[in-house]
Amino acid sequence: QVQLVESGGGLVQPGGSLRLSCVASDSIFSSDVMGWYRQAPGNQRDLVATITSGGRTNYADFLKGRFTISRDNAKNTVYLQIDSLKPEDTAVYYCHLRRGLRNYWGQGTQVTVSS
Repeated sequence: QVQLVESGGGLVQPGGSLRLSCVASDSIFSSDVMGWYRQAPGNQRDLVATITSGGRTNYADFLKGRFTISRDNAKNTVYLQIDSLKPEDTAVYYCHLRRGLRNYWGQGTQVTVSS
């Protein structure tokens, strides 16, 4: 059982930046795909971005270049850099790890964008 712990969320003004981190309790396998999802109140959980151990990334079309996912396999950590934050980015951001047919989720970190 892999535990994922997110950090880095908070309250930020529009136009600001945040870097979210997610640390896995177990060593990341080369076949693991890690990613970030987000869920705003009343909405479904949506994909933000994924990254393979080799660094291949996939982003949701709606993000328009403001989000950057990265990964440090040695630290069992995945990051999400969010720039030019907008109020509509307000959501709980969840870390995700896919290992074979198994899916693991973190507890989520709240990002609130407001002036």
